[in-house]
Amino acid sequence: MELKYLALVLALVISTVSMPLIILFSKKFNLYDTIDGRKVHTGQISRLGGLGITLAFSVALLVLLLGNYFVDIKQNIWFLVIAAICITGMGIIDDIVTLPAKIKLIPQLAAAILVLLGGFKFSTLSFGIYTLNLGFLAYPLTFVWIIGVTNAVNLIDGIDGQCGGLSVIASSTFCIFFFKEGNEAAMLICLSLIFSVMGFLFFNLPLPKAKIFMGDGGSQTLGFILSVLPLLSSKGSLPSISILYAAAIIMIPIFDTIAAIWRRLREHRSIGSPDRFHLHHKLMMFGFTNRQALIIVLMFQSIICIFLCCSIWMGGIIGAILLFTVYLMGILFFTVIHIGKAKEVEKLNQQ
Repeated sequence: MELKYLALVLALVISTVSMPLIILFSKKFNLYDTIDGRKVHTGQISRLGGLGITLAFSVALLVLLLGNYFVDIKQNIWFLVIAAICITGMGIIDDIVTLPAKIKLIPQLAAAILVLLGGFKFSTLSFGIYTLNLGFLAYPLTFVWIIGVTNAVNLIDGIDGQCGGLSVIASSTFCIFFFKEGNEAAMLICLSLIFSVMGFLFFNLPLPKAKIFMGDGGSQTLGFILSVLPLLSSKGSLPSISILYAAAIIMIPIFDTIAAIWRRLREHRSIGSPDRFHLHHKLMMFGFTNRQALIIVLMFQSIICIFLCCSIWMGGIIGAILLFTVYLMGILFFTVIHIGKAKEVEKLNQQ
């Protein structure tokens, strides 16, 4: 077996095997998820699944590093591994003791700076046939992008399978983009993340309810890694994925977070305050079950990614039109959901 295939198998096996062990550990030390204004579940469920995901992903990357599969990657992958472990570590601490938002931001800032030092950054802003060199602006733009996506994916983790499912679909799309570019090393990183999350989903998706959650240690780490994937590039070339395409791939968490921030500012509440008006909450207000809401979100994510794959494959004016169409679909989708939510809230107020 080639080392690259061994790395992917290890990612799946380590993730899958670690979940029952984490569940037993959580049961022994009474480490269960807390209930707040965002949560839709009941019962005692471990939220340390992110530990298994990061362990599996890190081992896979270390095996690939030892096999010299990243020699053609411009960026230093060690920086990615170390930064991801830092994010997971602080996330797990937060899952256990609940830290203030300002404290949780510190490892995110450190991780973002670390990967910037490792060469991870956007260099251009591309739209169809037009390309703009970002120059020094690449650093602040990439920094804000990493922090924003890390927290956006963290906030979307509200129902079983949603954050993990979105991450798998997004990573698969990045993988297809890199396949087109012939960047095998970047493809292997994407696949390592996919297999690491799949092992978790075996225990997060089963009916009637999840056996484990990924917690902040998982959702923040997934958000961080997803923000870094489009920054990968081969030596001597610019990053394969433009920020406009990267943002479109992660559109659902980004748009949901923008809506949440606007909603809280409008209501003069703290940006970090919990509520039950995220995308999945709104879908359940319409009468959909958790599972049905999950299917709707993942189906929309899949449609987005199919359009984006067609866009990058065709390129030129047609590619730009398809990219514009994706953003238009996202705006329309969230607008319709928002209007529907407003009507449901009005009905409840009249009762």
